[in-house]
Formats: sequence, structure tokens, C-alpha cells
Amino acid sequence: MAELKFHIYPIESGFHGPKRPVPNPDLVTKYNYESFTAFKNSKDNSDEYIATAAKEIRRDIIRSLVEAKSGHSGGPLGISDVMATLYFGGVMNYDPKNPWKEGRDRFVLSAGHMAPVLYATLANAGFMEKKELLTLRKLNSRLQGHPGRDMGLPGIETSTGSLGQGMGIAVGMALADKYVSKNDHRVYCITGDGELQEGEIWEAAMFAAHWKLDNFCVLVDRNHCQIDGRNPDVMEVDPVADKWKAFGFHTIHINGHSISEIRAAYAEARTIKEKPTCIVAETYMGHPISFMNDDYRWHGKPPNKEQAELALAELA
Repeated sequence: MAELKFHIYPIESGFHGPKRPVPNPDLVTKYNYESFTAFKNSKDNSDEYIATAAKEIRRDIIRSLVEAKSGHSGGPLGISDVMATLYFGGVMNYDPKNPWKEGRDRFVLSAGHMAPVLYATLANAGFMEKKELLTLRKLNSRLQGHPGRDMGLPGIETSTGSLGQGMGIAVGMALADKYVSKNDHRVYCITGDGELQEGEIWEAAMFAAHWKLDNFCVLVDRNHCQIDGRNPDVMEVDPVADKWKAFGFHTIHINGHSISEIRAAYAEARTIKEKPTCIVAETYMGHPISFMNDDYRWHGKPPNKEQAELALAELA
């Protein structure tokens, strides 16, 4: 795709206000955010390095949510291993110092309500100062409840959150890369199994397979939960892997908490030609926090102060 030369909204403030909120200075000191050094992105990073990054992402999710007093906990915690591998395992080509560079790969979080994990990952990669995470969901913050391209936050490729639409946007990016710009850039997307109940997901899947978008890789966060309960109690989505195969995708089924399996899946996706890839990642909502793990009730609520302290102690 062509290099982004003009920003629709001012990068300094975004669209929704001339002044950003100030992070709580006591918390900035408490979390040692001023002296943080960003994690590096390299295929040579060990699984242990990536696991350390995933743990830090989870800490930041808890810290930002308890300060915001609203937001989604379960999905962001559960998908942190996948995000850490994508950004720190040498999978994606990006540069936090030049976030709009023409040669970058793109990531779209179709399940936009999981924004806390995206913000935490971008901060840990060096796209913004970590202390900004403490402004999540505050008035005029760049870190709104769903990712907004209009906020001017580096690393946000498009606005998402209206379920079902993000994947179609990502497929359009991949189409433009392959057939218009004719480059070797890749587009990555994450959707949730609850989002698979949206018909637009399957329209986009059919389109991606028809156009043989081998530069497109979607990962399904298969935690078997959604806001109103477990998938079978709301609307069964199984057999998930077979559905993607039927729509023409190369399909890989993995443990979404195994760094080695996630890395192998992304490496395999890169070798596939003439068809897109879907990685079905089995995860647990709220993982690995003992009182959140595999509990759909944590889909859309933050921890209170006491719960946050317990969660951070478990992540120590």
C-alpha cells in the first residue's frame, strides 16, 4: 500500500480534544514507567524472552484497567501470548520509530474491544510512552475503549470495534498489497470466536480465499466465551477449524498459550501460497489469573483495586 503522507487528524492530539489527560504521577513512579526499555522484535528472541514480554503486557493490561475503572479484562489477558509473539518474535515487520513506513506489515484487531492488549503491546514495543497506558478510556485520551484511527496513536492502522467489520478492512489491505502495490507486505488480523457469529466475517473470508490472499493471516482467539456466556449457550460456532477450511483457508490449530506453537504457526503461514491462512488458537479468557481464568464474566469488566493487586501479585 502507498505510504501514508498526510494524517487526517493531528497526530499531537487526535480528533477529540486539544489536551490529553495527564497520567497519575504516583502510578508512573510506582510502575517504574519512566525508566522502561522497550522489548526488541527479532526472530532470534528466545521463547523465554517473548514469555517475559507477554507477562509484562498482562501487567500493563491490569494496571490500565484498574485505573480506567472500565474496560475488557478477559480477552486481552488471554491473547497476550499471541500478541507478544507477533510483535517480539520477528513475525511482523514494523518500526516504532517510523510507524507509518511504507514497507511495514499491518495488524488489525478486528475484535476491537480487546484494545487494552493492543495498547499494552504497542507501548512495550516503543510506539508510545508506557505512562500513557494510565490514560485508558479517559476524556481526550488516545487510548479509547476501542482502537480509533482518528486518535493519532502510532500503530493503529484502522478503527475497529463494530464486530465483524475489522477483518473485512484487513482483507482489503491485503488485496491492495497483493494486486495494486504488488509488494510482499503481510496483513495480520485477530478475531474472536464470538465475533465469528457475525456474517461479515464469512463474507470477508470468502473474498480472501477467492482472491488467493496468501499475504493475509487471521488468528481466531478460541476461548469458547463471549459477553453473555459460553459459546454453546449463546450460539455454537464449532466446528471452527472445519469452517475455515471449507472457506478455502489453510488452517492451523494450536495452543494459544504455547509460544513455540504460536511461532511455528506464524512461520508456517508465511510458506503458504495461493490461499490465506487461519490460525485457530485455543486460549483461556483471563489467563493466567486464577480468579479470572476461563470465566466469561470477566469478558467486559475491569478488576477493582483489591483484585488488581491480587492479579499483579500472581504476575510477579
